[in-house]
Amino acid sequence: MSGRFVVVGAGTMGLGIAYVAAGAGYAVELVEVDPARGAEAVRRLGELWDRGVQRGKLTEEAATANRGRVTLRAGLTEVPEGADVIVEAVPERLDLKRAVLREAESRRPALLGSNTSSIPIAELAAGLDRPADFVGLHFFNPVWAMALLEVVVGPATAPQTTEAAVALAARLGKDPVVVRDMPGFATSRLGVTLGLEAIRMVADEVASPADIDKAMVLGYRHPIGPLELTDLVGLDVRLDIARTLQAAYGDRFAPPPLLVEMVAAGKLGKKSGQGFYTWKDGQKK
Repeated sequence: MSGRFVVVGAGTMGLGIAYVAAGAGYAVELVEVDPARGAEAVRRLGELWDRGVQRGKLTEEAATANRGRVTLRAGLTEVPEGADVIVEAVPERLDLKRAVLREAESRRPALLGSNTSSIPIAELAAGLDRPADFVGLHFFNPVWAMALLEVVVGPATAPQTTEAAVALAARLGKDPVVVRDMPGFATSRLGVTLGLEAIRMVADEVASPADIDKAMVLGYRHPIGPLELTDLVGLDVRLDIARTLQAAYGDRFAPPPLLVEMVAAGKLGKKSGQGFYTWKDGQKK
C-alpha cells in the first residue's frame, strides 16, 4: 500500500497521527511551522520506533521503513497537491483551524479532516469550497495505542466522504464510531464531564488526585483515571474544550477555577512536567 497522508501540526496528536499513518504504509508529510517543534517531533518519532523494536512489536526493517516514509515540511505551501488525506491537528482554536483548513483545501486532497475534539464540523467548514469532502477525524492520545477513531459527520459531509473516513480508520488499525456533528461530539462531552468533576473534587479536597483516579480505575474499571488522563491530554487542551462546551451548553461545562489557575501557572500536565502529577522523562512520578 502507498498513498500520501499529510498531517498539519507536530504537537502530541500530530506526531501520533503521523506515526500510525507511516505504519500503515503512507508517505507522510508532517507540516510544522515551528522548526524546533518539527525537529522534536521527528526525534520523538524515532524514539517511538526504537522502542517498538526493543519491545518486539516492530522489526528493524519495519522501523527503518517507517522512518523513511516521514518528510518534515515547513508549511502547507511546500505540500504538493493531490494528497490522499490531509488532517489538521493544530490547537483547539476556531480561527486557527479555519485558516489551516482553508489553506489545506487549496492543496486539493481527496479527503480533508480535522482532529478537533469539540468544535462543530459545520463551524470549521465555513469558508471551505468543498465541505462535502470534509469530515471530523478525532483521534485519541496516545494515538498509537488507542483503538478508537471518532468520525464526525458534518451537515455538508457527503456519504462517500464518511465511507472513505471509515475505510481510512480500518487501514490505520482503528475502530471507528460515526457520530452526528454536535459540540463535543460523543467522547469529549462525556470525558470532559468526568474530568471537570474530578478537578472540582481535588479543589474540594475530597481526596488526593491519585486516590480519585484509583477509585475510578478499581471501582469503575476505567483503564486510567480522569486526572491522569487530563495530564496526558494537556490541561490547556481540556480548558479549551471546556470553554467550547460551556459556550454551547451552558455552565454545566464551566471550567473549575483550579483548572484555570493551573493553566495560567504553566502546569499543563505531562508535556510541561507538572499537572495533577509530576512527570519526568515521560513517566509519572
